[in-house]
Amino acid sequence: MSKTEQNLWAAFAGESQANRKYLAFAAQAEKEGFHQAAKLFRAAAAAETIHAHAHLRVLKGVGSTLDNLKAAVKGETEEFETMYPAMISEAEAEGNKAARQSFTFANEVEKIHAALYQKAIDTIASQNSMAECDYYICKVCGHTHEGEAPEKCPVCGANTNAFFKAD
Repeated sequence: MSKTEQNLWAAFAGESQANRKYLAFAAQAEKEGFHQAAKLFRAAAAAETIHAHAHLRVLKGVGSTLDNLKAAVKGETEEFETMYPAMISEAEAEGNKAARQSFTFANEVEKIHAALYQKAIDTIASQNSMAECDYYICKVCGHTHEGEAPEKCPVCGANTNAFFKAD
């Protein structure tokens, strides 16, 4: 990989992280009643998304839907098989219970994401259309549920009120 490609991937990661961080900052500003600051954070977050997508386009990082689903399965699988288990172990060794919990929730949810992506791959590969359904996400752990929100989150135990419907 060339230095420029490495830089594009690093820029993509940085812009993506800035987007998410600024959205979290906006939520905090709203909570504190600073609506204009929240608006500014959301505007900057949108601009960071534009930058990230531009870098990804240059990298030719978006393929066909089937290729993208396969890439998503690969990424999610890498996270739950390698990345998060190591992070969980390190957090345990350091006695950081909050980090361990955060990593554990994410690890469990990545398994679910990989399975949902694989289901989509199998459906598309068999020349079938994906059935219409809703997805609900737990605000506590990120559990992604196909169909109606469950009464209790199978990952963190939160009740159905913790779920929101994805767009």
